[in-house]
Amino acid sequence: MEMEKSVTPNAISTILANPSLDSYSDSEIPQLIIQVVDLKPAGSRFTFKASDGKMKLKAMLPPNMGSDVNLGNFQNLGLILVQDYNIQIMQKTQEKCLIVLKCEVVAPVLESEIGSDPKSQEIEFKPKQETGIVLKPKQDVVAKSAAQIVHEQHQNNAPSERMAMTRRVHPLVSLNPYQGNWTIKVRLTSKGNLRTYRNARGEGCVFNVELTDQDGTQIQATMFNEAANKFYNKFELGKVYYISKGTLKVANKQFKTVQNDYEMTLNENSEVEEVSEEGSPIPKAVFNFVKIDDLGTYVNGKELVDVIGVLQSVSPTMSIRRKANNETIPKRDITIADDSNKTVVISLWNDLATTMGQELLDVVDSNPIVAIKCLKVGDFQGVSLSSLGKSTVVVNPDVPEAENLKSWYASEGKSTSMTSIGAGLTNSTSSGARSFYSDRVTISHITSNSSLGGEKPQFFSIKACISFIKPEQLMWYQACKTCNKKVTTGHVSEYFCDGCQKNVDTYSLRYILALRVADPSGEAWVSTFNDQAEKILGCSADELDKIKQQDEKEFHLKLKQATWTPRLFRVSVAQNEYNGEKRQRITIRAEAPLDFAVESKYLLEEMSKLQAS
Repeated sequence: MEMEKSVTPNAISTILANPSLDSYSDSEIPQLIIQVVDLKPAGSRFTFKASDGKMKLKAMLPPNMGSDVNLGNFQNLGLILVQDYNIQIMQKTQEKCLIVLKCEVVAPVLESEIGSDPKSQEIEFKPKQETGIVLKPKQDVVAKSAAQIVHEQHQNNAPSERMAMTRRVHPLVSLNPYQGNWTIKVRLTSKGNLRTYRNARGEGCVFNVELTDQDGTQIQATMFNEAANKFYNKFELGKVYYISKGTLKVANKQFKTVQNDYEMTLNENSEVEEVSEEGSPIPKAVFNFVKIDDLGTYVNGKELVDVIGVLQSVSPTMSIRRKANNETIPKRDITIADDSNKTVVISLWNDLATTMGQELLDVVDSNPIVAIKCLKVGDFQGVSLSSLGKSTVVVNPDVPEAENLKSWYASEGKSTSMTSIGAGLTNSTSSGARSFYSDRVTISHITSNSSLGGEKPQFFSIKACISFIKPEQLMWYQACKTCNKKVTTGHVSEYFCDGCQKNVDTYSLRYILALRVADPSGEAWVSTFNDQAEKILGCSADELDKIKQQDEKEFHLKLKQATWTPRLFRVSVAQNEYNGEKRQRITIRAEAPLDFAVESKYLLEEMSKLQAS
């Protein structure tokens, strides 16, 4: 037998006699080739039986080799060269276990197990037996890939269903862009609208779906043009399908809505076949819930969220007219609460507003649990949620979170005073403002990059303190009380407003202020206007002007009180030309005092992202 098709004779005996490589001298280290048998998952690891054709020993891979199994590099009934190992005693069973620390694949999957005949023996080490050996007749083994084994280990996969399977089905976790033919069995858990687009290559149509297999793994699939028209009506929400002849690529993190490193594309040659059997173990929906109290860090971000809560109220259907095409669309607002004692308003649009919204209105008095998938987080009224074409609503879902919320609401939630998650937060929808927790940068990131804002204004969030307000500057201008535009001196005791195109008798003062802000990375001069300046200084421009005229010391104290307090700023960065030279102009678009609890949650999430990467 050739080397690549053989195991090392008595390899298991050699390993047991030498519990680690330290037991050998440098010249005595043998070549240990074993066969992988009964490969299966065990938590974050994979276990198998190491076989030399005569004896077998329980073995385990380290967690960092799990990806090799999922990618198919390490497969059942394959041959491996063990390059480093040690023997450990399992605490619960007191069995000896081979821990493979380093190995190399010698041969691909063999057709059967080497030495698979009735005379073959398996050993288990038990401390209660004098010999420590139990002899078992060995059964024939059918070759299976690691992907199949992972698939069959799922607890909900009924034996009758396994017997009914007539094709090899790959779990989603095993797919990668370099595989050839594959077939998946998945449930359609989300379906987007058929959309049209126009770009440099012409016009077309596209839609997306989210697919879930029985392990709960999800992937997003996209179809363009012919494929979109072919499959849009074929795909029905909640049904199970066999899908093959698709392609995979690395997922675009900017647009992905599920936790998967890859995304799928189906073309007109792809095959989609509806599965007729009932009682499929594939879950109908997979949620990644975000607590209402944690929604602040997602405001105006690209990541969609899933939420669950107790239904509190449902509004009547409203008609909203779109500015873009003057089209009227239905909208309905619902309010939910969770055990963070916070509420949030969710806007349901189009069909969700008229169909599911009416169902919710009919049952709102019973306060059911509502789970909603794929919501966009906006900053209307501080924090708000909006449905999309792919959003789904489930009433009283069969998930642990729903049971917990029912118990909480029955015992204490019903009598607890709730507050809106957006209470006290600034609505910063204008002037390009977004969440204070999106696009967070340091001051030096802005000042050291002179090209920022070259073509159009760019927006960032910073955490900083005001370090200085120059008292000698011109802090305000005379403004029309009607339109807030600047007024100029007209006739005696009259002023002229360019905005209203008329003379006015009086005016109000409005801030136009320059501040110096600082963070650990550096300092920068920024501009701010009336609304933000009033919050920073705690008084209107008219009131500050009056203080300045009456008491100069009180005026300086008022400016000083605004400094060295941690604040969050949403700023725009643009390029202005002055005397033929381009200069960077930083303008405060929104500001808020630092909420230390929310900031701490944000920092913990950022640290988690760093650890994950």
